[in-house]
Amino acid sequence: MAIPKRAEPSLLTDQVYSALREAIMSGDLPPGSRLRIRDLAAQVGTSVMPVREAIRRLEEAGLAESVPHKGAVVKGLTLAELAHVYDVRRLLEVEAARLGSAQMSPAEVAAMQTELDLMRTAIAEHRVVAYLDHDEALLTILYRAAGNPVLVDTIRSLWEHCRAYKIVGAQAALDVPGDDSLWRYQQSLVEAARSHDSEAGAAASNESLLDATARIKAQLAAQDPDAA
Repeated sequence: MAIPKRAEPSLLTDQVYSALREAIMSGDLPPGSRLRIRDLAAQVGTSVMPVREAIRRLEEAGLAESVPHKGAVVKGLTLAELAHVYDVRRLLEVEAARLGSAQMSPAEVAAMQTELDLMRTAIAEHRVVAYLDHDEALLTILYRAAGNPVLVDTIRSLWEHCRAYKIVGAQAALDVPGDDSLWRYQQSLVEAARSHDSEAGAAASNESLLDATARIKAQLAAQDPDAA
């Protein structure tokens, strides 16, 4: 039949896209990395067509960009984008935390606590990507309790868009002995959810995002003083 033959290029593109996206999300392909189509095709064992289409999808998702004389690269980090993305995150996530905190069940609170414990283990072991995965899992549990799936999907899309910024901020905190900023706000969120305190949940979310913004801004400014 013709259907499998037509589907095959799309399946290959999905596989290449997933592999490249995972490499970007984990930091294996850091900002500024060149995405050379023929080199990537050789690495993943496909023709250039699925790779070219996967890169186009990465650009649409805001994970890659086209740079003159370089071609496609993993999207770089800028102070302007940091401010814009985190301002939008605050608008959405503070409200999601406010709504979710008031609606949490005991089982959901227990699931949040489990993710918090796993976060702290990842922090102790300096596993940045694992920390971020558990942090997002904790927040997803809280935000889903708000009962608005569109809100959750939008927030998760923003997380993907700013994953590289999150890696920079988390690594900066891990490099400071005794810094508890990576878990103390989440602990406050768990406590707010346990007591159904919507205002405490909103406050913890707001403080967490302000702290993260300041930390990432300091790191980017240190890397490029002129951009500050």
